[in-house]
Amino acid sequence: MSTINMVRTGELPIRLSALRYGADLVWSPEIVDKKIIACNRVVNEKINCVDFVQPDKDNNVVFRTHRHHERSKIIFQLGTASPELAVQAATIVAADVAGIDVNSGCPKHFSVHSGMGAALLRTPEKLVAILEALVKEVGKKFDIGISVKIRILDTPEATFELAKRLVKTGISALTVHCRKIAMRPRERAIRDGYLAGIANICREAGVTCIANGDVYCRADLAMLKDMYGIDSAMIATSAETNVSCFGADTKANVRPWREVAEEIFKTAVEIDNHTTNTKYILGRIIPGKDVMYRGIMQSHSHDEMKRVFQGLPPRETEPLKPQKPKQAEASSNGDLEPSNPKRKITKSAMEDLCLGIDRQRQKLDDVETPLRDGPSALQTVG
Repeated sequence: MSTINMVRTGELPIRLSALRYGADLVWSPEIVDKKIIACNRVVNEKINCVDFVQPDKDNNVVFRTHRHHERSKIIFQLGTASPELAVQAATIVAADVAGIDVNSGCPKHFSVHSGMGAALLRTPEKLVAILEALVKEVGKKFDIGISVKIRILDTPEATFELAKRLVKTGISALTVHCRKIAMRPRERAIRDGYLAGIANICREAGVTCIANGDVYCRADLAMLKDMYGIDSAMIATSAETNVSCFGADTKANVRPWREVAEEIFKTAVEIDNHTTNTKYILGRIIPGKDVMYRGIMQSHSHDEMKRVFQGLPPRETEPLKPQKPKQAEASSNGDLEPSNPKRKITKSAMEDLCLGIDRQRQKLDDVETPLRDGPSALQTVG
């Protein structure tokens, strides 16, 4: 059972928590090749971590990994569109990770606009070249696995053809996100007609097949193995909201959110996580209607967050109160009634509105413009 953690939420605190709750492997957020190439490697003895920092940006930490807990468990997720840059980037982190995974499944703009992510699915020759280069120049040299994550294509046949090309590059694992490029997490994953065929292709090539998409707990892994013959499964969005899903037999059998939030916060403090990132991670876990959510969002430091977990306001001078909806007040002209929050338009106001519309129509009739015959805002051109 593995986890691919999303941008911002996939930092060290949640990865370490995922391992404690039973994840076998953890993925870093996608990091672009040029960004990691510009980093220096620094051993952080104080927290037993290795940091990759940007010297030209006040040593901002781009990637942090724990030397003891993650060394054989962390897969570095690489965003790249170049074999040469991929090798340079992977070489920098290879000694500190268990594997390099090329992300060719991300559909977001920051990834695809430079030919990375899901854009690589439209340029399979480039993707194959990247994987072959990584296997030869990094995988064999550092004795680590090289893997790739894809999405399904428009047809099973096209997807199978791509998978056959990828497993011949020497990769050790292929993860398939069972959604097409244009699909979003709220849309149900598509497995039938795709997943069993991909699993067969991987098995014949000796490549581990990992399924992703609508996987919530270990029961889902067992089901996917039985139905489609995959080897492992990857949890993404469910781990963002409750990382204890890795130890849960069913989707409903996760640990209480407060327990999980406290555990992750403790870890964040121990490994000196950036305050902004800690706040973002906790914001995905704590229910938005809970008073603790507001307190965490108002916090500017780990010390202030600690006060919130103790049931106190983040700062002594600012008492924490639950936000209440504003009460509707009657206007002086009677347009809004206290008993009804919905605004009512008076007869005079309606007459003024209609008069204004009539005047605008008259102006349009008096002025001849070529745009009147062009496409409207609801039509598409081209």
